[in-house]
Amino acid sequence: MLRVTLLLLAVTAAWARMNVLFLVSDDMRPELSIFEGKDFPSPVHPPMHSPNLDALARKSLLLKRAHVQQAVCSPSRSSLLTGRRPDTTHVYDLVVYWRDVGGNFTTIPQYFKEHGYRTIGSGKIFHPGHASNNNDPISWTDPYFESGPQANNFVYKEKVSWLNVPMDVLKNNSLQDTQNADYVINMIKQVAPQARSGERPFFIAQGFHKPHLPFVAPQTFFDMYPESSISLPANPYAPDKMPEIAWSSYGELRGYVDIRKLNVTGDINTTLPNDVILNLRRAYYSALSYTDYELGRVVQELENQGLANNTIISFWGDHGWQLGEHGEWCKHTDFELATHAPMMVHVPGLTDKGIVTEELTEFVDLFPTLVEAAGLPPIGLCPENSTDVLVCTEGTSLMPLITNPASPNWKKAVFSQYPRSDDGGHQMGYSMTTDKYRYTEWVKFDQKPLYKPDWNKVYGVELYDHIKDPEENFNLAYNTAEKELVSELRVKLHAGWRAARPRDN
Repeated sequence: MLRVTLLLLAVTAAWARMNVLFLVSDDMRPELSIFEGKDFPSPVHPPMHSPNLDALARKSLLLKRAHVQQAVCSPSRSSLLTGRRPDTTHVYDLVVYWRDVGGNFTTIPQYFKEHGYRTIGSGKIFHPGHASNNNDPISWTDPYFESGPQANNFVYKEKVSWLNVPMDVLKNNSLQDTQNADYVINMIKQVAPQARSGERPFFIAQGFHKPHLPFVAPQTFFDMYPESSISLPANPYAPDKMPEIAWSSYGELRGYVDIRKLNVTGDINTTLPNDVILNLRRAYYSALSYTDYELGRVVQELENQGLANNTIISFWGDHGWQLGEHGEWCKHTDFELATHAPMMVHVPGLTDKGIVTEELTEFVDLFPTLVEAAGLPPIGLCPENSTDVLVCTEGTSLMPLITNPASPNWKKAVFSQYPRSDDGGHQMGYSMTTDKYRYTEWVKFDQKPLYKPDWNKVYGVELYDHIKDPEENFNLAYNTAEKELVSELRVKLHAGWRAARPRDN
């Protein structure tokens, strides 16, 4: 830790404060070339065209095993942006606002604002609407900018699941993510003089809507993925012995008019027609590459303004996404494909040559990381009840992984969760990922006022061996031979994240 602090002092000596470029993508699973190999269980896709993310990764701390706290937009974003887990924010859906039900928790941009930064937001950072009181106005010094989904109305007439937009149509119009990126590029130009002089640093956040449904992208990105290059999922069936409660019927996708016409049920071990699967997978890849292109434009402007050596850049996708593996789609589960998401942090002078870690990390770790990297006052660990604590974290700063990316003292497990409801009741799937296993218990959940699990009421258990079965095809939790292992993992899951923290924290 001392070495990291000294390095930061040396790096920032010539600058008043580091700026922050905070980049977010919606529904992007880590299906990038930089995640190839054992880090992505089903590499049956064509090579991803993501040159800008690849370039950013090569000069960043690349977190190859980062997990979200809940695999759906608002809970995941609320958790990362406040540094607290869903059972603290009390955000489990797309409606509830953490300041109404959890506490008046300070967010990442708000913390930087309170320390003199100009904070500017565009696109999708918080989940919009009531879930953030319309993008959490207290977090920003400038009015929030969002072109809105209506920006795509000139091409997106019918609610279909994907659309390739002819290039000639874009000569006089631009899509939503392009408009939001244009805004941020102009804001970078505007803040550059004060940032270069050290008069006022900035925290600029750009949230890309793609590759979220509908997969709308310019034709040029579809051309990168010929139809002949697209493959069907290697594992189209649900895991053996999977408890029914683990399944999601992917209602989000089934709501689109072209999918609705197929009369699919989303039931376990049913699937979509092969041609539909292939088209959806191709469109997803295309939307991902479109996002990469727009991200590249934003980062390039930072370099154009001479700010690259004084700006921390973080990138993350708010959760993973299932593209027909197990016959499953969207997020809304505790499967590895839903909770594993891309995250990387570039700190000028410290990560320029690229650092890769395969240590287990979590999205709640980003808040304390950015604060430490920027040299702001550190954030303390949240107490058991942090309702009245404005600033604290339930994560761990990632800065030690810069000097020791294979730290023997790092956390040994990470935690995710997902809610279910049945006949007015409440259940929660609590999931723990270790170096070798993912273990989940679906239990009764007492919401208001306790927000705690009842470990004695169990609806289903899952255990997957990620060494022997990285695709999670075989649930071992009900095998007699694994009884002792299940008991061991149950104790660790129930002990929770506090017991799994790094030994030197």
